[in-house]
Order: sequence, then structure tokens, then C-alpha cells
Amino acid sequence: MALFQRSGMWRDVSPGGAIGDFITVFRQAGRNRWRIAGLALLPPLGIFWTFAHEEVRGNPPGPVVTYITSFRPGRSDAEIVASNVANQRYKEQLAAEQAKREEDVRQVYVKIGRLSGMDVDAIERKAKAERAAQQAQAAGAGQ
Repeated sequence: MALFQRSGMWRDVSPGGAIGDFITVFRQAGRNRWRIAGLALLPPLGIFWTFAHEEVRGNPPGPVVTYITSFRPGRSDAEIVASNVANQRYKEQLAAEQAKREEDVRQVYVKIGRLSGMDVDAIERKAKAERAAQQAQAAGAGQ
């Protein structure tokens, strides 16, 4: 019994026969056999030459992360609450200043509108109605 059992299509393949057929065809090629062998070697050698000189780079190294802590470690809950309250007061102050600036700009536009002959009061009523409709729509969508 053989060490390896041939199955399927390999049952009809004989390496010894293939080598013998190659030797026979090589001898029949006559004087041109070395030229034919050299030409047959050119495509695989060209492919291997291309692969050997190809440069492949890996992924760049990952970033180095430096964590910056803006709060002192080990703060007490009272300190955290005091910090949050102070921050909220600051945000409310900024919002009030922004609202005042927006009101000043609105007053300038009203003055320009009056000087150019526009009905500023009608425009303002229409804008208030549109804002009320948008708020009602947003309140209806939020439910």
C-alpha cells in the first residue's frame, strides 16, 4: 500500500512521466532550445523583479495623546458645586450682554427702517407672529 493515496484528478498524474515528456520535448527543440527556455523565463523573472523592487510602507504610528487636566484632582463636592455655580453666573452674564447687543442692533435697524419710509411696526408684528408660530410648531413636535 502506498504512503499517499491519489484521489480525483491526481490519480492520472505521474511526475515521472511529466519529467520524461519535458526532456523529450527539450531535446526535440534542436538548436533553439536554450533561446526558447530563456524567452520562457523572461516573464516570470520580470514579475519577480518588479515585486522585489516594490516598496510597501505600513501604517503611520498612532498619535501620542497628552491629557491636560484643567481641574485639580481630589476636589471636594462643595468646590465642584461652587465652580459650577460661578460658571453658570458667568454664562448668564454673557447671555445678557449678547441680548443687549442684539437689542441695540434691532433698534438701529428700526431707526433705519423708519428713516427709509418702511412700516416698521407692521414688520415687527409679522415677525412676532412668525416667531410664535415657530414656537408652537416646535412645542407640538416636541410632544
